[in-house]
Amino acid sequence: MRRVLIAFLLTALAGCDYLAGGQGPTPAPGPYGLTLAPAEYADLPGWDGDRHAAALPAFLRSCKKISALPLDKPFDDHGLGGLVADWRPACAAAGQLDPANDAAARYFFENYFTPYLASANGDAQGLFTGYYEAELHGSRRPSARYRYPLYGAPGDLAEVKQGAGGKYFTRAQIEGGVLRDRNLELLWVDDPVDAFFLSVQGSGRVAMDDGRTVRVGYAGDNGQPYASIGRELVARGLIPRAQLSMDSIRAWIGANPEQGWHLMMQNPRYIFFRILPGHDGGPIGGAGVPLTAERSLAVDKAYLPYHIPLWVDTRDPSNMALPFRRLMMAQDTGSAITGPVRGDVFFGFGEAAAQRAGNMKAAGTYYLLLPRGVTRNKPVS
Repeated sequence: MRRVLIAFLLTALAGCDYLAGGQGPTPAPGPYGLTLAPAEYADLPGWDGDRHAAALPAFLRSCKKISALPLDKPFDDHGLGGLVADWRPACAAAGQLDPANDAAARYFFENYFTPYLASANGDAQGLFTGYYEAELHGSRRPSARYRYPLYGAPGDLAEVKQGAGGKYFTRAQIEGGVLRDRNLELLWVDDPVDAFFLSVQGSGRVAMDDGRTVRVGYAGDNGQPYASIGRELVARGLIPRAQLSMDSIRAWIGANPEQGWHLMMQNPRYIFFRILPGHDGGPIGGAGVPLTAERSLAVDKAYLPYHIPLWVDTRDPSNMALPFRRLMMAQDTGSAITGPVRGDVFFGFGEAAAQRAGNMKAAGTYYLLLPRGVTRNKPVS
């Protein structure tokens, strides 16, 4: 799992887990597996209207990872992308492009890649949600204001999980103080709701009281199942399904702090964090590269490998009457991102990104762009 989820991610939210759709079991391969149908660029809705050059930075970040692999290594474990050698010419050519020339970027992708419509057992419609990089306010030391710890991974995490069926202490136990006095506190933050959503997202920024900004990211989890508090609020009749969003969940918890606390404890899953080194760009996704706002997509790794370009066709969260169509890169994943056609759009950082991510829940399709002439190692199921 990777995170910004960061996703926050809303990564595990690494992908809008707070919505009523929530997290489900990973579909098994076989009759519900990924199927691909060759397409032409004329078949891609809105292809002509994208700013293709805006996708180049994300593509080149993936190319850095691809270029570090042996040429004869399979591109992925799925048999989709051929060999690493099949991707090297495209990566080399992309590095020579004018990053402001949309026409050249479009020609590049059309020249080097063939589109394939993805479907699950013949159904091309899937679910698309959104996530963002959260910002919290924190300190290195606890105080009357900064009272809620972000924990690093315990040293006995793997050992305990191995002996306990893959599970560690629950969220309620951890929030109740079971890890206290073990020197695991990385930072202290001032809002327990922000800390909860950061744990769901998987990564974010913390504006420190000394003026610095610290990035934190996924360092492990307690192995407990994820439970959607959004689904619970809908089931209890406290928020109508049609009105469910991150804002409505936050508003309800703010108006009902004691009940809200107990509600958050109903999600036993807990994420441990580490402080990330400084870098340009967004948080580091599961593919090991910084995420690019509205150009990085979290996908289900059981079906799609990282670094594949995808043409996404869904609805715009700012106005669901409008399409959201653009070229994106598979660069992240999340616990709620399950299925052959399932995407979680990274919207970046800030209030506008949070708003768009919180409103993003729509049906849509995507096309995989695979190198022309690539020989798959095995058929797609």
